[in-house]
Amino acid sequence: MKNGFQRGTTDTTLFIKNSNDSFILVQIYVDDIIFGSANESLCTEFGKLMTSEFDMSMMGELNFFLGLQIKQTENGIFIHQEKYAKELVKKFGMENAKPMGTPMHPNSKLDKGETEKDVDETRYRGMIGSLMYLTSSRPDIVQSVGLCSRFQSKPKESHLSAVKRIIRYVHGRSNFGLWYPKIDDFSAVGYCDADFARDRVDRRSTSGLCCFLEKSLNVWSSKKQPTVALSTAEAEYIAASSCCSQLMWLKTQLADYKLNAENIPLLCDNMSAINISKNPVLHSRTKHIEVKFHSIREHVQKGDICIQFVKSEEQLADIFTKPLAEDRFCMLRTCLGILSYDSLFEKC
Repeated sequence: MKNGFQRGTTDTTLFIKNSNDSFILVQIYVDDIIFGSANESLCTEFGKLMTSEFDMSMMGELNFFLGLQIKQTENGIFIHQEKYAKELVKKFGMENAKPMGTPMHPNSKLDKGETEKDVDETRYRGMIGSLMYLTSSRPDIVQSVGLCSRFQSKPKESHLSAVKRIIRYVHGRSNFGLWYPKIDDFSAVGYCDADFARDRVDRRSTSGLCCFLEKSLNVWSSKKQPTVALSTAEAEYIAASSCCSQLMWLKTQLADYKLNAENIPLLCDNMSAINISKNPVLHSRTKHIEVKFHSIREHVQKGDICIQFVKSEEQLADIFTKPLAEDRFCMLRTCLGILSYDSLFEKC
């Protein structure tokens, strides 16, 4: 900071230094540092600064970091975990298993399975933990892994079968990852969706959301809601509030890069939820929803967020709320920018 760097507003491990029309970004994780700039001289200057102060080694262009593999091209950046995925499949002895087209069958419904046989808790938790780390570059398995993770206490045979199916899916698509194309337009947009009362244990709904900068996926989430919604509209409204919070985080992050984001579209496929966010009269019907979920209305009034209707078939967050048929699953996966390494670079 003595050398002109400013700490990020939302991310305190991010440092930014502006120089004329260029800037350099520095991200610190314990004793690992990633830095980059469109101006190569800024990178050279920073490298000399750090090596003069610390005993450091320069590893060159970023291609591997915390288990993530990074491929940089003129057209964009591809982030994947192919090496980790193959090791995961081998670790659990499923390298000869038949690959699956989706991580979970569309009719799959997991519950406590109290009449089923118990399975090895340690092994089950090991599978879940390994898959959790894979979600860093594979949003397509977030929903299924999150659902299976709810049964880590006393897992049953049906739960283990569901986890094995996820691993079989990963086995057939270990070279898939996230593609971030080169863009000039940094306009943000969010998608939110909810699957009403699907959980068979406590009947809570599942919220799904994803946020983009142009066509680049930056934020994704699949999470069971903390309260029981009494209607589809309430479940969708809670999901919209969660997405609003993420968009506000993204807006603050963009401000660190001198990019201004106003009236960010938040796309929801439920008109009742949209009306609740805009009309204070309807709030008398939703007093039982926690106060924090009503913060979305303030952001709508301020003009930070513009909540809009989107057709259900165009709702990209659908993949984060429930298991889907293979055709729709693959379509949404492609829309999120989850592509295979081979097909992507053949195309490039």
